[in-house]
Amino acid sequence: NVKLDNKLKNRQFKKESTDKKHRKEQKKLRAAIKDAALKTPLPLERYKKRPEEEEFVESLPMDMMDEDDLEQIKAMAQKASFLTRDLSSSGPVHAKKRKGEQQGPESYEKKPRKMQLTEEKEVIHLLPIKDKIRGLIPQSMEKPGRMINDEAVTGPALTPQEQLKLRTQKLTDRKLRIASLGSDILSDPTTNIKKLKELRAMLMETDPYVAVTVRKLVMVSLMEVFKDIVPSYRIRPLTETEKASKVKKETQQLREFEEGLVSQYKFYLENLEQTVKDWKQKKRKRSEAVSLQSYKGLAEVAIRCICELLVALPHFNFHNNIIVMVVPLMNDPVKRVSDMCCEAVKKLLKQDKQGQASLGTVKVISGLVKSRNYDVRPELLKVLLCLRIKEVEVKKDTDDTAPKKKFMNYKDKKKNLSRMQRKWKKAEEKLEKELLEAEASESKDKKLKLHTETLNIVFLIYFRILKKAQKSILLPSVLEGLAKFAHLINLEFFDDLLNVLQHLIQSGDLTYRESLHCIQTAFNILSGQGDVLNIDPLKFYTHLYKTLLKLNAGASNDDISIVLRCLDVMLTKRRKQVTLQRALAFVKRLSTLSLHTLPNATVGILASNRTLMHTFPKCDILLDNEAQGSGVFLPELDEPEYCNPQNTALWELHTLRRHYHPVVRRFATHLCAGAPSEGSGALIDPQTSNLTFHLSSMKSHLLLLQFSYKYSYNPRVCMVMKILEIEL
Repeated sequence: NVKLDNKLKNRQFKKESTDKKHRKEQKKLRAAIKDAALKTPLPLERYKKRPEEEEFVESLPMDMMDEDDLEQIKAMAQKASFLTRDLSSSGPVHAKKRKGEQQGPESYEKKPRKMQLTEEKEVIHLLPIKDKIRGLIPQSMEKPGRMINDEAVTGPALTPQEQLKLRTQKLTDRKLRIASLGSDILSDPTTNIKKLKELRAMLMETDPYVAVTVRKLVMVSLMEVFKDIVPSYRIRPLTETEKASKVKKETQQLREFEEGLVSQYKFYLENLEQTVKDWKQKKRKRSEAVSLQSYKGLAEVAIRCICELLVALPHFNFHNNIIVMVVPLMNDPVKRVSDMCCEAVKKLLKQDKQGQASLGTVKVISGLVKSRNYDVRPELLKVLLCLRIKEVEVKKDTDDTAPKKKFMNYKDKKKNLSRMQRKWKKAEEKLEKELLEAEASESKDKKLKLHTETLNIVFLIYFRILKKAQKSILLPSVLEGLAKFAHLINLEFFDDLLNVLQHLIQSGDLTYRESLHCIQTAFNILSGQGDVLNIDPLKFYTHLYKTLLKLNAGASNDDISIVLRCLDVMLTKRRKQVTLQRALAFVKRLSTLSLHTLPNATVGILASNRTLMHTFPKCDILLDNEAQGSGVFLPELDEPEYCNPQNTALWELHTLRRHYHPVVRRFATHLCAGAPSEGSGALIDPQTSNLTFHLSSMKSHLLLLQFSYKYSYNPRVCMVMKILEIEL
């Protein structure tokens, strides 16, 4: 908004100054014409003949000339009317012909034809010139227009080879010029800061042969130059007092450098923004050096430069303006543009340690989502998952509320301390100040405030969507974000949020992944500050137990990671609130599921079973084939409390011991032995490879990721097909 206001003010100021200047010129011109019209011109001086000349003329003998010569001279005297004509008169040179006179065809044919050889040109009126004799003389000049190259019009057309050669030559010259200017600026930025303007002027290249390529090269070159010469601090404008004060030559040179850098950086960003706007609005420029089809490539390069500056210069001026430019492009229908902007914003949020840039980005995203009435792409909200927020201001501790230590002033020192003690006290206070600066306690408090404000805006976005747009495509991203930041939600929202999540699960409108995010969010809330609440989320346990067998067992098993995280939060971290029957039912169902999944998912599930067997030691009854108590195991029942899991056994482990993957075989053998921590059946063995140590120390969802990428295993394929091919 500030940027738009400044632009409008600048345009209005330029328009007013132009109109004022034009009115002054017109006023002066009218006054000059009026004076010239009112002032009567002076007649020509007429010299009387001296008496000697008259006597001389009368004494000339006329008989020395022939009659033919006299007649010719008299005729010429009648035609030479310009010698005796009064120049002040506005009448024609020759008198008007009589109406009765008729002209024949011969005289008409002898007249010259009046043809307009040159087209009329527009004229600009200038200020008049004052002369002593003639007074004010009006002045005018031809209006400059686009020059037409007659040679290009009339000359022969170039062949494609000649056009390519000409273009290559021009492009080489432009490249050398760009490289020369860039190297000069980088070698001495303070002295050669004015060359930035010359380099930026090449953004307006008008040669249609190389205009697009040159503009792209200049955009990228300016971006790299700014990334190198921009200082590591924000440049503020000088006050009137600072401008009026006298400073050293070096300081004045530094001020000029900073002022020029900020102005050129601003103009460069405006050029990039205008390029993107022209592409969006499909504007045709007057120069027509760049076609509308080429504007897409120019705009993509401009967007890439903006994204690079967004990530590289988060501390410098106009960073909020860059955020305002980039965030709407994250919702662009062109996938390449939106992905580019989303990746740039993700990098910015991941590397932001202070929180200022994150806060500005989240504010713009919130405003965009609300203004579009929640009709945005899900990637816009998935970016918020990259926020580096681990703690917020929940309550103030006694250390924060305690008054800070104050140093003694000079009077107290002189009154209570001796000279030597004052000297030591001064050195001690100086050291304590340096230690306080090293601890950066003030910056830590500021960081917490920024993170708290940022997270409040994030939750405001999520809660608005949960309340007003539950059936939109943004719901999965909202549930995923709530699952990540649920432990930081204020205690006042717990009851309402749990009711909303429970209602969403019971509605049946959610996909499998969305329901998993709901469960993860609910248990993250209850495992954090919500552990003080006396709530039994039995319906969430039942829903996860019922839907475990619906997990995709194919290659796209991305949901298994969420399932393993949910199990860790639901069973391991809440071990005191979980009954033995519930734990046994989940161990049995996970073992059944492990027979159908890929090796990486099977390793993760078996690692989760190992954790549950260590958390609930009585789960070893599933390794015995004798029934415990009455009843029969009911695998089709969806209630984990009443399916009698104590009357079954983990027979799936014997099948997994013959699995083709070696790590799965090792895990199954380890669980059949009761998951011991020591001995022959343990996973920790000093004589084995380092992989065994990772199996026992890493969590289940991390093992899943590890075996998905790094330790992927492909079994040997039978050579029957190759043998058949050879025989055929």
